[in-house]
Amino acid sequence: MKRPRVTWKAELLNSISENSEPKWVAGFMSGTSLDAVDAALILTDGEQVFDFGATAERKYTNEERAILQGATNAARAWNWTGEEPNVAFDAARRVITSTHQAAWGQLLSAWKGPQPVLAGVHGQTVLHRAPKADVEGATLQLIDAPSMRAVLGVPLAFDFRSDDVAAGGQGAPLAPAYHVALLDRLGDEAACVLNLGGVANITARMSDGTVVAFDTGPANGPIDEWVEGHGLGTHDVGGRLAAAGRAHEGLLMQLLDQDWFDQAPPKSLDRYDFNASMVRGLSVEDGAATLTAFTARAVARALALLPEYPARMIICGGGRHNPVLMQALAGATNCDVLAAESVGWRGDSIEAEAFAFLAARTARRLPISWPSTTGVPAPMGGGKLLA
Repeated sequence: MKRPRVTWKAELLNSISENSEPKWVAGFMSGTSLDAVDAALILTDGEQVFDFGATAERKYTNEERAILQGATNAARAWNWTGEEPNVAFDAARRVITSTHQAAWGQLLSAWKGPQPVLAGVHGQTVLHRAPKADVEGATLQLIDAPSMRAVLGVPLAFDFRSDDVAAGGQGAPLAPAYHVALLDRLGDEAACVLNLGGVANITARMSDGTVVAFDTGPANGPIDEWVEGHGLGTHDVGGRLAAAGRAHEGLLMQLLDQDWFDQAPPKSLDRYDFNASMVRGLSVEDGAATLTAFTARAVARALALLPEYPARMIICGGGRHNPVLMQALAGATNCDVLAAESVGWRGDSIEAEAFAFLAARTARRLPISWPSTTGVPAPMGGGKLLA
């Protein structure tokens, strides 16, 4: 297997820049699982995290979720060819604005501290295409920035991925800058952060400070799709379906025998690059068990690409609530597998916190992606700021 190209060390996070006093910043994330808008406050200067504030979660209604799924389906059918599906996209943007406004209200109601002075909003990813030798990368996060700025009432940082992709990068993952800031609070040992959202992505910090980040494979997305396709809810609650099923080893070997898993990072995925059709024909329980095992085995393959095996892997994102998936990760890897809460982190809010952190970096024109995290030629800034 090829070893990853390593060019960024954690100390480079503190790039030469103007000094800035820590400020309370709000971050918002709405992931490809289409379950909720997460919001969080952190006190940061974009280089360190000094304190943590309130959090909020605004669950999508069934109607809102259907509109966002409709926009995702329309985006996949369009795939940057022909006329853009503006009706579906505009409907989704209205949902994104209204739900973020509601999450903002919840956040402020739960917060008695200083007023946040900046917000970072990721927007809703509906389509992502990793760059290849013969195809340029592209990514699309839906957001009506002027409307979002108006309902939040503070300067807005958004569109964090476009500049990276335009420069030849993967556009993902972008959370590594924040993951490293969190890891720095824990010590210097080799460790990694694994985010289990619709897709799984990892940030690994070596003992010498070297950082590597990339998407490892599927996570909750195909499992959720499989469960919902059988009319059994939006996800495998408590991993009960997977626990009642049997992972099909032969199929797992076929799924893992794809060149993508041997490809050296950095690399990224669209949510639907791996989907529920992989287990078509299996019982609902066996399908859930196989998809769950596939996620864990893909993470194990990813760890084998690292220049140094981590001592521990800290899990954030919704997937950590699935005990069967957590057990599968522990069985497939040779490191301590820890839920974010066990090290004092807020596992449901880390992605939202990350975009608060990136907003602060955007405001100071600090890099948010590096050659070893997204494949850009050099450390580069990103994001747009609407004052």
